[in-house]
Amino acid sequence: MIETEQFHSIPQPEDISIREREDAMGAYLMMFAAIAAGLPLPIINLIASIIYYFINRGKSLFVKFHSLQSLLSQIPTSLINASGVFWAIRIIFYGAEFSNLFKGYLVFIGAVNIVYVIFSLIAAVKARKGNFYYFILFGKIAYLQTYIVKEVEQKIDVNLPPKL
Repeated sequence: MIETEQFHSIPQPEDISIREREDAMGAYLMMFAAIAAGLPLPIINLIASIIYYFINRGKSLFVKFHSLQSLLSQIPTSLINASGVFWAIRIIFYGAEFSNLFKGYLVFIGAVNIVYVIFSLIAAVKARKGNFYYFILFGKIAYLQTYIVKEVEQKIDVNLPPKL
């Protein structure tokens, strides 16, 4: 078996429908799911991104790319936020020490979330305009998962008649 890679063509902004642009933009707005629900649980954002990805992955490659990039970028952000929530629960309910380490981690969480919100809003605006916006690591992964077509050529041995 020989595996070859081919790329789907990247759509131009004028080739993308308004509906696809809005669906792609909506992928980045999943970060506000927990805020809209009124809950301080960061895992809700991740669940919303997963559901959004699986609902929209069959619509178009443009929407699939943005949904996957949003989902992949939501994973580390949710893990960082969840660890902060669990640490705060330990402090509030179990009397753990409110140390300088926790204060530093809160500053780190705040910085990560500000950067994530800024990049997500930029990506949402770009997606609404029909453009691509690649996050540093997650953009490449989403692009490779979405736009590369792997074709497998199988070499079939045919039972040919003997040569004279």
